[in-house]
Amino acid sequence: MSPKKLYTLGIEEEFQLVHPETRELHTHVNSIFDVASKKPGQELKPEMHKSVVEVGTQICTDIKDARKQVTQMRRDLANLAIENDMRIAASGTHPFSHWRDQEITDHPRYHEIVNEMQEAARANLIFGLHVHVGIDNRDVGIHIMNAARYFIPHIFALSTNSPFWLGRNTGFKSYRVKVFDKFPRTGIPDYFSSVAEYDNFVNTLIKTNCIDNAKKIWWDIRLHPFFETLEFRVCDVTMRIDETIALAALIQAVVVKLHKLIKQNLGFRIYRRALIAENKFRASRYGIEGKLIDFGKTEEVPFISLAHELLEFIDDVVDELDSREEISYIFKILEDGTGAERQLKVFEETGDLKKVTDFIVQETHYGLNIL
Repeated sequence: MSPKKLYTLGIEEEFQLVHPETRELHTHVNSIFDVASKKPGQELKPEMHKSVVEVGTQICTDIKDARKQVTQMRRDLANLAIENDMRIAASGTHPFSHWRDQEITDHPRYHEIVNEMQEAARANLIFGLHVHVGIDNRDVGIHIMNAARYFIPHIFALSTNSPFWLGRNTGFKSYRVKVFDKFPRTGIPDYFSSVAEYDNFVNTLIKTNCIDNAKKIWWDIRLHPFFETLEFRVCDVTMRIDETIALAALIQAVVVKLHKLIKQNLGFRIYRRALIAENKFRASRYGIEGKLIDFGKTEEVPFISLAHELLEFIDDVVDELDSREEISYIFKILEDGTGAERQLKVFEETGDLKKVTDFIVQETHYGLNIL
């Protein structure tokens, strides 16, 4: 089976709905769904807060198809928002809107989560990017997941796009993950020796009434409970389509490279969850401007160097996937900064979080050719 057919992609993006004048989060999401329901092909998914909307691609055969679908769904959503006197914005957190002012979507699932999580759920006003890579063998998938955990902080650092929270500069490049840390079953997953061990873990949680199904396991990477995919959930939603596609291409290439090593009976060293979590914290705090730990060398290394090493690691599968052009945008992120650096630069120049929000909206619409 060719790489393109096996390693299909699915991309989900969560967007903010903001008012074009106040720049605050807009809670009137129902009008968006009312209009969308009457337009064939516009399938939107409500989230827990009414100011959040998620859109997702169909199964993408390759990264070119993914770009086409992501561009179209962003354009459709942006136009729909404009028609309803709103704008879409892609950032892991809103720069200044407060979660207490946001309404919860009237749905049994969200009422259940709020009832269980209480204030942690009400405050969970965050926006992420989820990337699925097709894996048709769950046994292989769990072994890829074990190895891919090591690269979660590297991928995450490139996506960091949430430096502000409730009107404050948090000092983090991604504060979104710190908000989400309040939930159980988040972060880096443990190592599982087999899919049977993983299934036993899930069944234990279900039997003891911790969860009703495996979708309530919200790890940074997980074997999806219903789809034949490995799902990467760690990333902040990114402002530009080019960033989304570059990260999806990188994630796909990591999965393919690790699968290739497995098929060649070559292992990738497995590191402790606690060590990987140290790198994740560094990525959240410093983004691409800091240092991560190289566990093989047991020393700190500038992220930029590790990013180049990662790109070299996957280089032999990039052409198989026809994603070299998309992967090359990673170099632009390393040069120009992630969304967090760019947001902070606007704030340093203006001191105005409304100007930051305007910038996020502008970047979110970049390349959509909306009149």
